Order: sequence, then C-alpha cells, then structure tokens
Amino acid sequence: MRRLTLIATAAILASGCTMAPKYERPAAPVTANFPTGGVYATQPGAAGAHSAEGVAAADIGWRDFFVDARLQQLIDMALKNNRDLRVAMLNVQAAQAQYRIVRSELFPTLGAQAGQNKARTPRDLSFFNQTISNQYSVGLNASWEIDLFGRVQSLKDQALAKYFATAYARKAAEISLVSQVATQYLQVLQADDLLAVTRQTLKSASDSYGIVKLQFDNGTASDLDLSQAQTVMESAAANLQSQERARAQAVNALVLLLGEPMPADLPGGLPLGGQNLLTDIPAGLPSDLLLRRPDIMEAEQNLLAANANIGAARAAFFPSISLTGNFGTLSPTLGGLFKAGSAAWGFAPTITLPIFEGGQNLANLDLAHIQKKIEVAQYEKAIQSAFRDVADGLAARGTYDQQIAALERDTAAQQRRLDLSTLRYRQGVDSYLGVLTAQQDLYSVQQTLITARTQRLSNLVTLYQALGGGWIERTGDQPRAVDAASASDARVSAG
Repeated sequence: MRRLTLIATAAILASGCTMAPKYERPAAPVTANFPTGGVYATQPGAAGAHSAEGVAAADIGWRDFFVDARLQQLIDMALKNNRDLRVAMLNVQAAQAQYRIVRSELFPTLGAQAGQNKARTPRDLSFFNQTISNQYSVGLNASWEIDLFGRVQSLKDQALAKYFATAYARKAAEISLVSQVATQYLQVLQADDLLAVTRQTLKSASDSYGIVKLQFDNGTASDLDLSQAQTVMESAAANLQSQERARAQAVNALVLLLGEPMPADLPGGLPLGGQNLLTDIPAGLPSDLLLRRPDIMEAEQNLLAANANIGAARAAFFPSISLTGNFGTLSPTLGGLFKAGSAAWGFAPTITLPIFEGGQNLANLDLAHIQKKIEVAQYEKAIQSAFRDVADGLAARGTYDQQIAALERDTAAQQRRLDLSTLRYRQGVDSYLGVLTAQQDLYSVQQTLITARTQRLSNLVTLYQALGGGWIERTGDQPRAVDAASASDARVSAG
C-alpha cells in the first residue's frame, strides 16, 4: 500500500506535464499598418451620416450598425432559424463532448461486477470425484493509466484546442450570417430601384412610341423613327421581366438565409438611399485583427492542437504504466459470498515499453511536425486574408463616394440631354436617333448609379464584418463567450 501510495502521488504530481514543445505565436506576415495614400487617402467622415464615434467594429452592435427596422427583424429571424448556424452550434457541442471523452482518460475507471462460473471437469481429472464446480463472485474493478509522460494530457490539450477552434468557427459563421442577410436585403432593395427605373423608362418609351406612331400614321415620321422608338420600348419591356425574375430570386435567397418563410407582418423598411449605415468605423491596426477576427483565432486554436499532438507523439516513445486491481468476495455457494473469509483481491501493475514498432512511432512524430507546419501556414494565410479583406474594404470606402457623386452628375446631364434631344426632335431640328441614344444612355447610367449605391452599402457591411463586427446585438452589450449558447440555441436544444 505504501508503494501504491507513492506511485499515485508521483502520478498526480506529474499530471499536467506534457512533452509538447513550448508554443510561440508566429509573427504576423503583414505590415504593421494598413495601406495609406492613393485610394486610401480619402476616407469618408460622418458629416450628415450615422457616426461610429470612434468605436471599434467588434464593439458596435448590429442593431446600431443597421438602422432599418425591417432589416433588424430579418437578422434576428436568421440568427434563430438559419440551419447552417444551427449546424455550427451543434458542431461546438460535438467538439465539447469529444473533449470530455478524452479528458475522462486522465481519471481511474471503477466498475462493479457480479458473476457465476460453473464448470465440469472429467472424472479422471477431478479431485474427490467432484466433477462440477461452482464459483460466485461479487466485487469492484479499477484501472488507471498513470500519465507520467503526458500522452493523455497532450491528447486532452489537443481536444480542448479543437473545441475552441470549433467555437470560434461558430462565431465566424454567426458574424458572416449577419453580413449575408444584410447584403441580400440590399440586393432586394437594388432590384426594387432597378424595377422603378425600368418601369419609368418603359412608360416614357411607350409614350414616345405612341407619339411617333401617330406621326407615322399622319405621314410626318419615317418608318425608321417608328422602328427606333419600338426598339427602346421592347428593350425596356424585356429588362422589366429580367429584373422581376432577379427580384424574386433575391427574395428566395433571403428566405433561405432566414430559415423560415418571410412573415407578412414585417415593419416598414427604408429605401436603398435611406439605409444610413456607419461610414466611419475606425480600421485600427492589423494586430487588432488577431483578437477581433474569429477565423484567425480559429486558425490559432488549430495550431495549438497540432502543437499538443506533437507532445502525444513524443510520449509514445516512452513506457506506459497501468494499474489494475479488484476487490470483492468469492464463494463456491451463493449464500457464502459475504461470510467471513470470502474476501478476495488482486493488484496487477503493468508497464509497456515499445521496442520495435516498424517505425510507426517515428512516422507519427514526423506527421505531427508536418501537421504543425501546415497549421502555421494556415494561420498565416488567415492573417493575410483578413488583412486583404480590410484593405479592400478601405480602398472601396475611399472611392465609392466620389464615384457615386460623379454618376449623379452624369445622370443629371443625361436627363438634360434627353430633354433637349426630345425638344429638338419635336421641332424638326434633329432625327429621332438623337432621342433614342439619349434615352438609352440615361437608362444605362441610372442602372449604373443604383448598382454603385448598392455596392457602396455592401462594402460597408463587408468591412464591418471584416473588422470583427456583428457578434453583439447592441453597442455596450457584454460579448458572449464563443462557446456559450444563445437564446435561440437554447430553444433549438429544447426542441
């Protein structure tokens, strides 16, 4: 018993020690600051717009970033019902269960058993002609692998890191879902604006066609003028059907993200030009992304798991020590199990030392080192991708305002041109070709302007996501732990 106590004490003192290499976070393979100058030099302020007031994206709630009440309700619905997000949370629960399975190997196992063993021995091999023997047993069995070299501890650390990696993946999925719903909602609003412009163009073209047709019937317009007027009208009619289809498909994509049919009692929404998203969220430094981007933290946890796996591979070269024991009672009769003198016990320590494994342990160690190098590359790639996401967003944010302003001036000029061309045609100064060209050019620039406005808003949403925004609901809320179940998760679990 004294020796057993000493062994157990040594095992407890050795627990928590592993042969994994000391972890050192790789240096970020990006510059210390985001690009400046050129397209980055002109960044929009908050003059006349909704201001972030210097608050970082990760600390801005999505209800404060999106001011459209209709969009806010759609995002809330998606967070409760989206199936991809539900799978991401279930993956977290599965990783947590796997961690508990691995962790349980650090503790002794204890079980109870009761049995009967009945056997017949040939008469010429038996003693005193007792050919039938009975043995009844009741007792406890215990076993324990003493983790002196940290193999099980390393596997536990690996499982824990995988669990956190899955939790960060869930956080990234939730942030991405907020961005996807908002972007798809903007696509629906874009389709509405395009339809409005197309209907207006179709009405104008139909009116012009009616006038030209009347002039043709009276002999004051040529067949060419009539054909040209019909071309604009039919083109707008075809575009109308195409855009109706695009809008229906955009709504279907939005419903898929929501995870349930679009309700009829949604609050009124804002038009595309009234979204008023935050335009001046500070970018901070690239090093801030290490703590704000869940995909980077997921990659680092996978790297930590690979680092812990090296410890398990190293420990496989050393002996493993197991303690197995049992205590109970034995008796040839059922009634004698608990009588005096029936106690029985056994203790069997086992030491297993690998001698020849055909190179398996060495290959496992090499594989563990290679997997760590892979995870280092994946971690560095995640940082580089995050840096590019933010840099792209800043480049776009610094140019869209000027682009849209130029398109607005171009639209006004094209409208003036159409008015003048129509007047000159009606006065007989120019042919209808001038009206046709002006009308087509105006329609084209109007569509380009709507697309640019949508892209500007979509870029602000993407930049908000790229900087780590979308995890909390309201500014000032305490962020949830990455592995914490939300109200919607609890409802799913209860179901």
